[in-house]
Amino acid sequence: MKIITNNRSASFNYFLLDTLEVGIVLTGFEVKSLRAGKVNLNDAFVKIKGDELFLINCHIAEYEKATNVIVNTRQDRKLLAHKSEIMKLKNKITQKGLTLVPTKMYFSGSNVKVEIALAKGKQLFDKKNTIKQRDEKRDLDNYLKNKKYI
Repeated sequence: MKIITNNRSASFNYFLLDTLEVGIVLTGFEVKSLRAGKVNLNDAFVKIKGDELFLINCHIAEYEKATNVIVNTRQDRKLLAHKSEIMKLKNKITQKGLTLVPTKMYFSGSNVKVEIALAKGKQLFDKKNTIKQRDEKRDLDNYLKNKKYI
C-alpha cells in the first residue's frame, strides 16, 4: 500500500468515528498526476447524492505532459462503494448529524482507494485541548530523550 496523501486537518477538525475504504473513478491523466503526488484533500468532503457517493472539492493537478486534455482540477469525482454501505452511511448521517470526510488516498495494487471517515465536528475548546495534549506529549518525549540515566 503506497500512500499518496493524508488529510491531517480532518483529524484536527473532526472526531473520526468510523472508516471505510472506497474506490474512486478517475481518468488516466488523473492517475498519472496522483503517481506524481499532485493531490490535495485538505478542503475535500464526501456527499451522498441519491444512492451514490461523490468526492467534492478534491484538487488533482493537471498532468503537465498531457497536451490535448483540459481537466477541471476540482471536479466532483464518483466514489465506488456497495449500496448497503452507502445506505448505512446515509442513515447515520441523517440521524446523528455526522459528516463524511476523506482521510487518506492510496494505491492498493494498481487501484486508487480513498479512506473516508464518519466524523463529528469539534468545538473550539476541543481543538485547544488537542493542541495542549500534543504539546504535553512533545515536551515529555523531549524530556525523556534528553534525560541522562545514571
